[in-house]
Amino acid sequence: MATARIDSALPAPPPAERRPLTRHAHGVDFHDDWAWLRADNWREVLKTPSALPDDIRAVLEAENTFADAVLAPTKALRRALVKEMRGRVKEDDSDVPRRDGPFEYYDRYRDGGEHELVCRKPSEGGAEELMLDGDALAKGKDFFEIGDAQISPDHRLLAWSVDDKGSEYYALRVRDLASGQDLPDTIGDTEGEAVWTADSRAFYYVRLDANHRPTHVYRHRLGADPAADEPVYEEKDPGWFINVSRGASRRFAIIDVNDHDSAEAWLIDLADASGRPRLVAARERGVRYEVEPHGDRLLILTNADGAEDFKIVEAPLASPDREHWRDLVPHRQGRMIVGMAVFAGHLVRLERENSLPQIIIRDLASGEEHAIAFAEEAYSLSLETTLEFDSTLLRFAYSSMTTPREVFDYDMVSRQRVLRKRQEVPSGHDPEKYVTRRVLARAPDGELVPVSLLHRRDAKLDGSEPLFLTGYGAYGHASPASFSTRRLSLVDRGFIFAIAHVRGGTDKGWRWYTDGKLDRKPNTFGDFIAAARDLIARNITSRGRIVASGGSAGGMLMGAIANLAPELFAGIIADVPFVDVVNTMMDIDLPLTPPEWLEWGNPIEDPKAFATMLSYSPYDNVAAQPYPAILALAGLTDPRVTYWEPAKWVARLRATMTGGGPILLKTNMAAGHGGASGRFDSLNDTALEFAFALACAGLDEKPAYEDA
Repeated sequence: MATARIDSALPAPPPAERRPLTRHAHGVDFHDDWAWLRADNWREVLKTPSALPDDIRAVLEAENTFADAVLAPTKALRRALVKEMRGRVKEDDSDVPRRDGPFEYYDRYRDGGEHELVCRKPSEGGAEELMLDGDALAKGKDFFEIGDAQISPDHRLLAWSVDDKGSEYYALRVRDLASGQDLPDTIGDTEGEAVWTADSRAFYYVRLDANHRPTHVYRHRLGADPAADEPVYEEKDPGWFINVSRGASRRFAIIDVNDHDSAEAWLIDLADASGRPRLVAARERGVRYEVEPHGDRLLILTNADGAEDFKIVEAPLASPDREHWRDLVPHRQGRMIVGMAVFAGHLVRLERENSLPQIIIRDLASGEEHAIAFAEEAYSLSLETTLEFDSTLLRFAYSSMTTPREVFDYDMVSRQRVLRKRQEVPSGHDPEKYVTRRVLARAPDGELVPVSLLHRRDAKLDGSEPLFLTGYGAYGHASPASFSTRRLSLVDRGFIFAIAHVRGGTDKGWRWYTDGKLDRKPNTFGDFIAAARDLIARNITSRGRIVASGGSAGGMLMGAIANLAPELFAGIIADVPFVDVVNTMMDIDLPLTPPEWLEWGNPIEDPKAFATMLSYSPYDNVAAQPYPAILALAGLTDPRVTYWEPAKWVARLRATMTGGGPILLKTNMAAGHGGASGRFDSLNDTALEFAFALACAGLDEKPAYEDA
């Protein structure tokens, strides 16, 4: 049987011109010969991609042409993968409706539809009302994504937002549901979210500045000129993020202000048409907190007073400052409280302990608690959004790497669980054919790194199978061991799929995060390499049979391990990779640079941070050594990881490496950080990555297992 190998006999890749540039910082010279790929008009390009300078466009388009040529032998495989993955998607899928007084709200898809349909129907029965038709709205657009859709308290109006460039500049609109027409009120350059006032005559939103940073919360009154909207909150520190949301009880809008280390919250009374924000507790360095109003008190999730893995406190609404905080759920080391949901009679918290989640229900009147837990070795739990505060029904979702997603309604009083939806796999899925398990890999400093595995039950596990190893490890984001229909196409073709829960995430608590940031960032890379070597030692795979994959900050991880241990990998997929760490963190104009200093360090002011970054920055540490095949993916309108980072990295790799490859760059010229926006269009992106992985492993185009 023919295999989908990469053709290494193709002509040389397109060279990117070197324009030597030497930078100086803290007594060190460092060279950046491809700095010119950063467009001076990058702000304009985010909104108007056609404004990209011609010489830069020529490089990106030549790279796309080269990548297409190298991967041409995988075309049939990619078509087969898309067909397989689409066959596992329920075409006319629908959310479980969420009741909100007289209506139930939900999203659904039509057969063949790329984008969601935002719908409602009367709670007591009646015809469906189509509020937004994503397919119709997206017609003729290369990119289309609905950001938010918020119903007004009187259920007559829908505030909705859309991004049609991939640059995460959302335009807010208001739809009159009686007529189906949008009002003249259109507000550009927003974060996309809206919170209605109680009288349904105005809403709050966050506007982005010219550098794509959230700086102000505004109140917009329907019918008014958005240019005259009243600012109700301004954040002057460019290192802080802002967002506005509605509290569960609907009495207040909550302005959350935070950086990667601290937080602050403000409340606006939604019944006051001219309401001003009221501070909960002033920001303190290192103190994080989130609030939910509950009657005459606030419930607060916080790390205050040394609660590294967080606790829940309560405070009087009338005097919510720190001195009045009292423990409700005390801190317990090693048990991380990930999040909470508040109802009229109950407090729900999602916890993670020993890398596994569980849900705890607390009766607010009696203080009695009980848990919802599951027995699988590795699984994922999430709290789902509900719209009614005075309710005893909690909605949550469960899945594992073998078990499709299940959505339950749970009565917190009777403790009865009702399955509302089980993810359908139209082409079929038998969980018994697969095994999910968790192993622990020992890092160089002795820490044990959890690794979640998915493989066929009939896999040989004799070291001959290739392994697809993913990781992230930043910002405290955990990597859930959840279900994915897409990855089955790899597993059925003989791959073992693995997730390395490396430091930088909170998979093992908050300390697991802090041990993978700032000067401890190299732990993330060591953990991933340790996971790879452990799986080789266990004979689960073998050296040179691993394809590694990571995106964004996980793309930085990919760049680092490519420099540190290239011999372990058959291939590396770096999706929108943050690889030009030093230059980006010294470019104060970029959207995320000031906020990110608390995650990576400030190389402008701190010589130690500069030295640490320079020691691992993937772009700055490309070496004269062989590299595995690498596929780098970028988005032209990406405001998070700019397109020029992977472009520069690829250019330096090709100019420096002594063998191996090929090194490929594929830039989506009509999308940003998340790639293609349609649910089926995005399958093409996944098929490209999987075909590359299969080609690196030299696997057959068809599944390795007859029953797959």
